[in-house]
Amino acid sequence: MNYEKTINYLYNSTPMFQKIGGKAYKEGLYNTKALDKHFNHPHKSYKTIHVAGTNGKGSCSHTLASVLQQCGYKVGLYTSPHLLDFRERIRVNGTPIAEEYVVNFVLSNKSFFEPLHPSFFELTTAMAFCYFKDQKVDVAVVEVGLGGRLDCTNSIQPDLSIITNIGLDHTQFLGNTLAQVANEKAGIIKLNTPVIIGETHIETRPVFETKAKELNAPIVFSQDTPYVSIENSALTNEGGWNYSISYNGHSIKLLGELGGLYQIKNTNTILHALERLHKLGYHITEDAIHKGFATISRSTGLQGRWQKIASSPAIICDTGHNVNGITDVVRQLKITPHHHLHIVFGMVNDKDINGVLKLLPKEATYYFTKPQISRALDEKEIQKKANQLGLKGNAYTTVETALMDAKKNSTPNDLIFVGGSSFMVADLLSLTTI
Repeated sequence: MNYEKTINYLYNSTPMFQKIGGKAYKEGLYNTKALDKHFNHPHKSYKTIHVAGTNGKGSCSHTLASVLQQCGYKVGLYTSPHLLDFRERIRVNGTPIAEEYVVNFVLSNKSFFEPLHPSFFELTTAMAFCYFKDQKVDVAVVEVGLGGRLDCTNSIQPDLSIITNIGLDHTQFLGNTLAQVANEKAGIIKLNTPVIIGETHIETRPVFETKAKELNAPIVFSQDTPYVSIENSALTNEGGWNYSISYNGHSIKLLGELGGLYQIKNTNTILHALERLHKLGYHITEDAIHKGFATISRSTGLQGRWQKIASSPAIICDTGHNVNGITDVVRQLKITPHHHLHIVFGMVNDKDINGVLKLLPKEATYYFTKPQISRALDEKEIQKKANQLGLKGNAYTTVETALMDAKKNSTPNDLIFVGGSSFMVADLLSLTTI
């Protein structure tokens, strides 16, 4: 098999959450343990950092990897989902896994995993861990796929666990209350292993405190000691942030490449994580922090986080896809200069569509559409629900046609936002012309 055929085989022979949603979810760790044993626990060959959370875990994972690369470490990075190419999920120092490795891994291990019937994520997690071992990485930053307690990344014994925040998402698996979701995320907390918590609520903080106490895990709530705040931060002309922060006992200036108001909270969590890694013996320097924050996209390939892809009119996309994520997007839209706002919008069918639509600004012109995956919510259904809430616009069958109409209706000082789902951003970035 060549690479294309191998990827098609993986997509079609293993249940893939990205394509079919909840039917791909396999509760329990039986397959994870079987795969881990078969490959002789590859993740024990290098240090690991484990990152969970409802939102922000991708940005935090990429930023940590970028800083660690600047510190001189050889860094593995495992994230999901991918936007354009499967290989985005598995990187070493920003370089995606080699096509040849993917092909050889599948061909060499089909006889073992086919009778096991693993999910797509279970199998690709095993692939990532093996690749990092073969590449002799110093440390791997591992993003949780879904939840934490029963996620197949939870076989690792990390140096540090990070939980960015808690929101109601994937409630069919994680629970219908913030405390229930927090309990699932808290499953990544390990015995005697420090954990950084980004944001908490009155319902979630006791869950983390109790779990950490049970496991004698040193716990830090980063929001209790804010190193950075909106008051001392300012947007750059390029859309990132100029931070003035208190860190390591003194004030420093920091350029953050990633835009989005939510990055301020992420940055605070990341700085606490870096401080703890330094105490654990990692060689973390201020120079590496400066360079790492300023070069995240170039260092790790991250895309889709309040990403500006065109000007006159400005076109911005973001992968926010649930109530918490869209809340931050709407706050950002309000402070982003524009004459009129156009929103190209679509979602997948397992999200809180009504909760999200209630957040969206009524003064915008909407272009309701859908990403080209089977989980996509029909654009006519979104339009109908949106109209009932006072959001007006037409329906389009593809992101491309919706964007074309938005551009046609825009003036140079207008703003076009594309979002509602990671897969909307994937479809946008796949266009040959924008």
